[in-house]
Amino acid sequence: MSSTSQKHKEFVAEPMGEKAVMALAGIGEVLGKRLEEKGFDKAYVVLGQFLVLKKDEDFFREWLKDTCGANAKQQFDCYSCLKEWCDSFL
Repeated sequence: MSSTSQKHKEFVAEPMGEKAVMALAGIGEVLGKRLEEKGFDKAYVVLGQFLVLKKDEDFFREWLKDTCGANAKQQFDCYSCLKEWCDSFL
């Protein structure tokens, strides 16, 4: 099992609130700007898409790839981050 990043640990440790999309694990400045340009400016907006896709890993990862060009590791990191956050807070 891969270890989680500090960014992941910090994100899942508390309620999401108004965190920027770049607070999500796997989403850096480049992907964050691409997501912002498509209206996904906050982490909770990406969470909304994650929930619309019924927390399905394959659908979410494909959406992230198509929407902002995330590679496989970035897709996995973001999915894992949101899944763990949901497991803790929903």
